[in-house]
Order: sequence, then structure tokens, then C-alpha cells
Amino acid sequence: MTDLVIRPLVAGEENLFDSMPDPLPQLRQVAYTDGIAGGGYRPENTWVALRAGRLVGRAAWLLPPGAVGAPWLDRFDLDAEPEVGAELLRAAHEALGGPGLYYAALPAHWRRRPEVLAVVRAPMEAARLAGLVERGERLRCSWTGTPLPASSGRYSFRPPVDVAEVKALVARVAEPDVLTGVEIARVVGGVDLATDPLAWLGENTEEWRIALAAGKPVGLVGTAGDACYPLLAYLGLLDEAARPELLAEAVRVLAAGGAREVIADVESHRVTVLAELERTGFRQLRSRVVFAPPNSQE
Repeated sequence: MTDLVIRPLVAGEENLFDSMPDPLPQLRQVAYTDGIAGGGYRPENTWVALRAGRLVGRAAWLLPPGAVGAPWLDRFDLDAEPEVGAELLRAAHEALGGPGLYYAALPAHWRRRPEVLAVVRAPMEAARLAGLVERGERLRCSWTGTPLPASSGRYSFRPPVDVAEVKALVARVAEPDVLTGVEIARVVGGVDLATDPLAWLGENTEEWRIALAAGKPVGLVGTAGDACYPLLAYLGLLDEAARPELLAEAVRVLAAGGAREVIADVESHRVTVLAELERTGFRQLRSRVVFAPPNSQE
């Protein structure tokens, strides 16, 4: 690798970063030039690997303006062997103060798609060679107008009485079913969406719904119609039997407000939740595999 040059990008070299064709064009990703314009991507947080003057590796760390956390690796593409990618990451980690999180965005059902595996094997192996450890996978799902299941009439729904009621119910939920944007909430706002969703979503609870059985709360869902996409930000249950109808009710709330698409994120190991999302009409959009330093709490 004697002809290999690894260095940070220089301001004005956006075209160099974009000179590598997008290996996964089916993903929804912010264009690098748009990220530069918005301040989330910065040249000093972007590293490239050049072989004989040709771009063979690129890595862009993202940190939105005003974020309280550290940059995370958001774009990482290789047209070279994994060792080149590992050398690129090690050099960047040293300059950036150490390794951090890498959120590898992948198309839905990527493990069953040979053409995708051919693209992602090298950067994922490079991350491992650079000392990062795979820590989990989150799936993003989308509802786009599929008819919703009919209500059984077993449950009723209402907005929360006040913020205190939301906080009290959230405190009783051991593990929320759906947490959409949990990574952004943590890095940008320093908020744990699972335990304090209102700190991220705000204290207007008009679009929240509480599910009741015989007058007692059995679950709650927090929606957001004015985020990047209309989304199910938080869904937590005290009775799992309420899951199908609470999901459908949440989508109805957003659809009534004009949403044509609704986004929901779920951990890949939550197969029951994923199956219920699919029965409600959600389809997988993408996966996000989390890599972290060995000593990270992610």
C-alpha cells in the first residue's frame, strides 16, 4: 500500500468525495454537499484514501450543529480491500480523539441480497479490523397508506391528561417497543428516548395516545407529525395484547393530520414487534448496524 495516501478532506473538495459512485443508491441518505451546507458534515471530519490519485475509500463523520455529543461515522465506502479501510479509520480515529460510533446504513433484508453483501463486506470488515465491535441492529420501517386493521373495540384511546401522566407511564415500561431516532436523540440532545421521550419530543402531548382496557392504561404511544418524517417516536406497553391496536391508532392519528408516510424504528431482535408492524402495513426501509469501541456503553 505504498502508493496509498490517507488524509482529511480539504474545504472545496466536495467533488472529490462524490467522485466515488454511490454503492448503495437505494438508501435514503443526505447528499454529502447538502450535509456540508447544513453544517453536519465538515471537511476536517471527512477522510479519504487515494491510490494513485483515485479515490478508493471515504469516511464522513456527522455532527449536526448544536449537538452535545461526539461525531459519529455516518458514511463509509470502500473500493479497496478491508485493510485499506482499516488504515483509513485508524488514521481518522487518531486525529479525531479516538474511535467512536459507526452507524452502518444498509438496505432492507441486506443479508439475503448478494449484490448488497458484495458492497458492504469490505467496510464492515474494515471496521472490525480497526477495533470496532458490532453492537446491534435497528430496522427502519415505513407505512405508506396501507388500510389499517379494524379495531376490536376492546381498547379505548385518549390523549394524556398531562405531562405527568406520560412520565409516570413511561417509568413503568421496561423496554419500549418502538424508539424512532434514538441515536439522534442521544448524540444531538443528550437524551435517552427510552426513559425521557418528552425531553426530546417536547411537552406538547396532543398527538400522544394512551390505550385503556376497562379504564386502566395498558400502553402509550408518542407520535410526531412535524419531524423529518411523520413518525412513531415512542411506543411502550404495559400489556402486550394492546400492541396491534395501539399501533394502528397511532398511525390513524398521524394520517388524520395529513401524513402519507409514517416511520418507525425497531430493534432487529424484537421479532414480535416487527411482525406486528408488518401486519399493520409497515415495510422495512433500511437497517442500521451499530459498531462501537469495545469499552463503549452503546
